[in-house]
Amino acid sequence: MIRILYTILFIVLLSLNSFATHERAGEITYKHINGLTYEVTIVTYTYSPSPADRPELEIKWGDGTYSILLRNSYADLTPVIRKNIYIGQHTYAGAATYIISMEDPNRNYGVINIPNSVNIPFYVETKLVINPFLGINNSVQLLNPPLDYGCVNKLYVHNPAAYDPDGDSLSYKLTICKGFNGQNIPGYTFPQASNSFHIDNISGDLVWDSPIQQGEYNVAFIVEEWRSGQLIGFVERDMQILIDACSNNPPEIFTINDTCLEAGDTLIFEVRTYDQDGDKITLTATGGPFIVSESPAILDPDPSVGYGADTALFYWETKCSHIRKSAYPAYFKAFDNSTPVSLTAYKTVNILVVGPAPENPVAVPLGNSIILSWDESTCQNATGYIIYRKPDFYGFQPGPCEVGVPEYTGYKKIADISGIENISYNDDNDGAGLNHGIVYCYMITAVFGNEAEGYASEEVCAQLKKDLPIITNVSVNSTDTETGSIYVAWSKPTEIDFTQTPGPFQYQVYRKSSEQGSDWTKVFTSAIDDTLYTDNNLNTKDFKYFYRIDFYNNDPPDNYFLIGSAVVAPSIYLTTEASDQKLTLHWNDDQPWINSQFVIYRQNPVTLDFDSIGYSTVPQYSDSGLINGKQYCYLIKSVGYYSAPGMVDPIINFSQEKCGKPVDNVAPCAPILTVTTNCELLNNNLIWIYPDTCTEEELIYYIYYAQNESSDFILIDSTVNNYLSFETNPPSIVGCFTVTALDSLWNQSLYSNVECVDIDECGRVWFPNVITPNSDGYNDYYHADSINSVQNFNITIFNRWGTIVYESEDPYFEWDGKDEKNGGDCSPGTYFFVATFAENSLTGLINREVKGSITLLKD
Repeated sequence: MIRILYTILFIVLLSLNSFATHERAGEITYKHINGLTYEVTIVTYTYSPSPADRPELEIKWGDGTYSILLRNSYADLTPVIRKNIYIGQHTYAGAATYIISMEDPNRNYGVINIPNSVNIPFYVETKLVINPFLGINNSVQLLNPPLDYGCVNKLYVHNPAAYDPDGDSLSYKLTICKGFNGQNIPGYTFPQASNSFHIDNISGDLVWDSPIQQGEYNVAFIVEEWRSGQLIGFVERDMQILIDACSNNPPEIFTINDTCLEAGDTLIFEVRTYDQDGDKITLTATGGPFIVSESPAILDPDPSVGYGADTALFYWETKCSHIRKSAYPAYFKAFDNSTPVSLTAYKTVNILVVGPAPENPVAVPLGNSIILSWDESTCQNATGYIIYRKPDFYGFQPGPCEVGVPEYTGYKKIADISGIENISYNDDNDGAGLNHGIVYCYMITAVFGNEAEGYASEEVCAQLKKDLPIITNVSVNSTDTETGSIYVAWSKPTEIDFTQTPGPFQYQVYRKSSEQGSDWTKVFTSAIDDTLYTDNNLNTKDFKYFYRIDFYNNDPPDNYFLIGSAVVAPSIYLTTEASDQKLTLHWNDDQPWINSQFVIYRQNPVTLDFDSIGYSTVPQYSDSGLINGKQYCYLIKSVGYYSAPGMVDPIINFSQEKCGKPVDNVAPCAPILTVTTNCELLNNNLIWIYPDTCTEEELIYYIYYAQNESSDFILIDSTVNNYLSFETNPPSIVGCFTVTALDSLWNQSLYSNVECVDIDECGRVWFPNVITPNSDGYNDYYHADSINSVQNFNITIFNRWGTIVYESEDPYFEWDGKDEKNGGDCSPGTYFFVATFAENSLTGLINREVKGSITLLKD
């Protein structure tokens, strides 16, 4: 009776397994609840007639724990397709990366590109990154279902309609469907196509051009979320595509391309559908604009139904709450009513909602600062502002989708302002003060909590009041260690407040050098109209010089006081960097005026005049094609200006003269190494080539060897040839090799590629099983073969009674079939041996013990 019950139970279980062909498609998504608690939703699509229904599923949370999730709901979409939803919550212990996964024992039967699919588990996973520095994250939501239909020899396109509620950037990539324990399914192949099968990594369009064979196919892809350049999570979808034979053509969708608009504006455009077969077309829409909580977009009508052709209207009245860094994808889907297969078309329109520009910016100079102010953002969800500055006017007019202030304008970000209510900024150049004579221009943008930046304000400019002298020249007249000379000039103040400072006025010129310990020294005093000074007896060869001009009200004794100081201006100091047939020139560009161009001069060795050899807009220039060891001398002329009106233009200044000699300090290129092994001689032949793209020169080569992968390389040889035959001691082929090249000045290249040879290259030590000591030259001696890097060798040969007839510690032993104790011939028959030894390998010594038998034969 018990045996009968077991038989019946076995038959029932076998039957259930045979019909448990239900999992078609699915994915796992999550949303943040609070703290470290997340709510996970598993959506699966199953073969509904299967008796192996799943009222519950096991989920692994990625932290070593799991739960059983009950099915919250299901819906039978067709007689053979059921949609199932499972929801559960989990609290994690802390910040980390977690892989949430679900595995179900069986897929549905007969998937073309999954061998024996009925016995392959269905597996999907999702990555959750909990990182307080990146903020709270909710997974992407896939709004189009993972079941779709196509026809043989017809272009198939699917889009999952991915929506990220946090506004993160999305990317897409194909992956292999997974089975048991999350492993790639053995034998899985992507669906065969007439032309190609791929997914667009930006739009998410899955394109199959075109299916070849009818049947059911499963494909998987990953939707990744990116925030601040870091991967913050992904959702893997495993979907099913059912391909049938039909003569139908899919409908088409025509509408606008990607667009953007300012928050508060309304976007209206037409969406037209067309079906060349004249079929009934149903147009639906989904995506971010349709599911935002405030003022969602509408499609009118929704759905839109027509025959052959139809037009619907998209309408979205945007709000400030819609502002975010990434665009909202609006997904349009059109499907026909053809039989036996209804075909579908997809169209995505990305809509960027941009924050408005701050209005009414004002810039007012005050002392050595400029005070900025502007109106509070009209969008109350702004979190602050960004201030940009440029020392001149640009005339920027942002394009329709050009947010922030682009780098090409020359504007630089100088401040982040937190709080929407903070609508002023004091620009004092981080405490250093702004420069007189410069027109400072500003643009302001509003920023929002999701790192979105709005349109830039109009440009607003101001300049400091010209109530102090402005240095225009610090130019080296002559270069010498003792009698060097520098010309200093300045522009006198023209906007003096005579009620506060009635005069007379006085300039006091101060100087210091770049020499360690140098301090400010007064070198000149002059009246208001005397704005030139030549500073002599300087070491302009070795040091850079700085000048400051203090401006005094000079009416002693009661009104003698310092009004202020001109911004410090340094001389141009040139240095050279020697290299092979080249000198690279460097100089400073830290003057208070704007240098627009530098002219490079090199001394003519015959006339001793300095001739122009080039131009640069940056403080660097490379003079190449020179002769190593020969001296070359240079100086730099800067051409600059102040952007405020009424200043001398152009402003010309010179550096000191600087000489240098190019020298060959450039290492040769690394050789390219190959290693071949001679297993008869047990050595390695190293051959290398020098790249054709590198400078041809006389070279010597260093050869380095490492005994194994954990050993350091040691220099073993050098050669002027491009080959080397090398063996270790004991004879071995094991080791790693690399080569360097050295030129005539001993500049050494980087290591070549590393080539390693392991013991298996020539086979491991092995022992034959026959000896025929009859002096015919064949098998007269018993010995080991493939002796390669053997150490600590020992072999013992004994007869069937255990009596030892031969022993040796020589890996190259030769047993002649005699008893080594008495020298007599051993009787024909079976003998046994035990050999112990160690072999070198790339991982170190490997100890082996080999046991076997030997048949001794005699004629």
